[in-house]
Amino acid sequence: MNDKILAKRLKELREKNGYLQKFVADKIGVRSNTLSGYENGTRNPDPDIIRNLAKLYNVTTDYLLGHSDQPHMTEEEAFEAFRNDPSLERWYRELPKNKEEDLKRLKKIWEAFKEDEKDN
Repeated sequence: MNDKILAKRLKELREKNGYLQKFVADKIGVRSNTLSGYENGTRNPDPDIIRNLAKLYNVTTDYLLGHSDQPHMTEEEAFEAFRNDPSLERWYRELPKNKEEDLKRLKKIWEAFKEDEKDN
């Protein structure tokens, strides 16, 4: 698991929802300093805590763990959405018949490109 992504997303989601650390800690059954450790990357939550956090924030565990950049989609669902995006139809049709691993690499390149466009 990428601890930096998890820590960043936990803090962002808590702040976005307007929750105090104590509120979230109470909801998931840990102490505030434990939650603080999750948010600054010095502690790793166990799988049950990750599931509880995902449920509290209404996101997937894949999103929390950095496997997906879509908060409400698993990695596989995000990949399928990418593959079925109508704006990519022409580009996708022109691709040679690639192995799935090659397509996943292309997806990451495309996401980086789209993210760069948003920043400009």
